[in-house]
Amino acid sequence: MVLADAELTVEVTGPVATVVIRNPDRRNALTPAMWRQLPVLLDGLEADPAVRVLVLTGAEGTFCAGADLGSPDELLTDDLGIAVAAEERLAAFAKPTVAAIQGACVGGGCQLAVACDLRIAAEGARFGVPPARLGVVYAAPTTRRLARLVGPAATKYLLFTGDLVDAGRALRIGLVDEVLPDAELTARVAGLTRTIADRSQLSVAAAKEIVDGRADDDRVAWWYRQMRDSGEAQEGVAAFHERRPPRFAWTRPE
Repeated sequence: MVLADAELTVEVTGPVATVVIRNPDRRNALTPAMWRQLPVLLDGLEADPAVRVLVLTGAEGTFCAGADLGSPDELLTDDLGIAVAAEERLAAFAKPTVAAIQGACVGGGCQLAVACDLRIAAEGARFGVPPARLGVVYAAPTTRRLARLVGPAATKYLLFTGDLVDAGRALRIGLVDEVLPDAELTARVAGLTRTIADRSQLSVAAAKEIVDGRADDDRVAWWYRQMRDSGEAQEGVAAFHERRPPRFAWTRPE
C-alpha cells in the first residue's frame, strides 16, 4: 500500500538544502513515486545558485529502510530501473552531498547514501544490502559504486550475507566517514555543511569532478582557467596573509 504521506520534502537553510525521506509508517521506505521524485528535486536544487550543499536524511530518526517493495514482477522490472536512475542522478549532482544517517540505512537507503559524497552516521545507525535475502541481482552500477567505496572484500561480505552491520563496522570498512552520538548528529552535519559552503566553490566543484573521474584533460584545463581568471586564488592568498576570512565569490557559469 502506498501511503498518502510518503514523499520527499525539501528544507532550505541559507546555502544548505536538506532533502528529507518521509514514509514514517514504512520506516521511510521509498515508493516508486519517491524514486521518480528525487531526480526532479535534484534538478531544481542543482540549478539554484543559492544552494551550495545538499543533505539527504530521513524523517523521525530513520534514514531509509529500502524500497517499498511491490509485487515480484514490479521488483524485477520498473523498481530496479527507477532506483538506479535516482542513484545515478544523486551521484552526478554537481554540488557536495552529505548523507546524515540515523537508524536503518538498508537496501535502497544504503544505495542512496553510497551515492552521496560524504556519510555522517549516528552510533545507532545500522547498514545492510539485502538482495541475497530476496533472490535479487543487485544492479551493476550500484554494485560497482559500493565496491569503489569499501573495496571488493567488504562489498562481497555485505552482498553475500545481507546482514546488518553497526555504525562502528561501517566506519572501519569505509562505508561512513564519521560516527557520532545520536544527539550530536544534527549539529555536526550543520557545522560540516557550513564549512563546505564557506569554502571556495570553485575548488569544491573542481575537486568533486576530478575525484569522481568525470573531468577529462580538457575539463581539467577549463578548471585551471577558471582558477586563473576568477580571482579565487588571489583572494584566498590575500585573506591568508591578512589573517581574515576569505570572501570567495565564484559561481558556476550558466
